[in-house]
Amino acid sequence: MKKLLLHSCCGPCSTQVIDFLKNDYDITIYYYNPNIDTEGEYLHRLSEQKRYCKIVGIPIVEDGYNPEEFYCKVKGLEEEKEGGARCPVCFKLRLLKTAQKAKELGFDLFGTTLTVSPHKNSTIINQVGKAVEQEEGIEFLEGNYKKQDGYKKSIEFSKKYNLYRQNYCGCKFSKNFFIDNR
Repeated sequence: MKKLLLHSCCGPCSTQVIDFLKNDYDITIYYYNPNIDTEGEYLHRLSEQKRYCKIVGIPIVEDGYNPEEFYCKVKGLEEEKEGGARCPVCFKLRLLKTAQKAKELGFDLFGTTLTVSPHKNSTIINQVGKAVEQEEGIEFLEGNYKKQDGYKKSIEFSKKYNLYRQNYCGCKFSKNFFIDNR
């Protein structure tokens, strides 16, 4: 069975993706999210991710909270709309780090849970992942986990395990967007 380092943005998004992939891959979750707006929010999401990983018996690797990495990468894109030019830069930051960590730790491939969200463009995420695959020389597992009610299933898993579900992607820009558009 191939070893997959699966980037996860949060516990709720990982639920359905882990369930979908668990019979085909030896999964380890990689929690690297410098885009999250506050350390408190980061730690809350990390705690929930760890709790869910413990429930399902999946190991987790965490790489620390360093928001300066995110803000440096998106400098000049602060006024972009949610889903605009800033998002692919954020995807690249996280997927590049995931690929590098996967190579460092001897994984066969890397992937992400980001495509389970209806607010994320899976085509762009997969394009970024394939570009990182070419740059880093490690296979990227393409996916669109929102298909076949994937997002709905992630909500059901979250309810079943009483997981904290945030109402924005993580960065302060998305927080402002989702709060303004309720």
